Amino acid sequence: MGRTEEFEELRPLLFSIAYRMLGSVGEAEDAVQETWLRYDASSVQPVSVKAFLSTTVTRISIDVLRSARVRREAYVGPWLPEPLLDDPYEEPARAAELADSVSMAALLLLERLSPLERSVFVLREVFAFTYEDVAAAVGRSQAACRQLLVRSRRHMQEGRPRFEADREERDELARRFFDAMAQGDMDGLRSLLSADVELVGDGGGKAPQLARAVAGARNVARLLATVQPLMARTGITCTPRPVNGQPGALFRDRDGNVLRVFVLDVLDGEVRTVRSVFNPDKLAHLGPVADAWAVHREVQEARRRPG
Repeated sequence: MGRTEEFEELRPLLFSIAYRMLGSVGEAEDAVQETWLRYDASSVQPVSVKAFLSTTVTRISIDVLRSARVRREAYVGPWLPEPLLDDPYEEPARAAELADSVSMAALLLLERLSPLERSVFVLREVFAFTYEDVAAAVGRSQAACRQLLVRSRRHMQEGRPRFEADREERDELARRFFDAMAQGDMDGLRSLLSADVELVGDGGGKAPQLARAVAGARNVARLLATVQPLMARTGITCTPRPVNGQPGALFRDRDGNVLRVFVLDVLDGEVRTVRSVFNPDKLAHLGPVADAWAVHREVQEARRRPG
């Protein structure tokens, strides 16, 4: 097998590592491409191609993450990961575990970790790399990696997301949620929301966004039941589909351009968090992006018109 074939076989794993490290589809793809360039330029044939490429993409991701943290400190409004519709790394025996590890809730918890803690956690806890390979990837001793993993596990467990064990029940609740939203059914929405539900929006200062998170079942239900029918009148469509391994939906304008993505956290038969990504920079990998400001103006005009 040639180098190109070896690399392409491992590309899904490399992307999945980088995405969990960075929370960005674009940055993960760039890290994978840089990994290929380094592998292709190398004159050494590694004993384990998987170990070599995983080490390379991890170290690139650590460097990117360190610079990204500075940028995120100046981010306008809440920061959310870029939505991922499909994780290319498939391992059927661990499908549910891998889906939970790529959820937005899990990625936001990973943001609490240092770059080294995050890399050790992702390699060891998510992808079950040996301590020997983890140590080689991050340039630390195995003993140090064990300590890093202990700390990262503690941080993650403090706010560990727990999702609906029965995925069929979870998906049925999500279906009812989006149906109620489309119908403007405020009472129907309230019945599906936890009392302390939050709606968090990420526009990055580049799209209309909430001034702050909306909290409480009454407030969230009122907002969604009011706005969604108005958006539908302007030609906005809502297509439910999994996002980051959790129930979600993709919204498009009348021309089919991507407007926003919704992701739901479901636990104990209730929607606990609704996350909305509006920032066009975080939607470009999904296709042509809508002009969110133009859509906002249309919605405001529809609000003023009767019927």
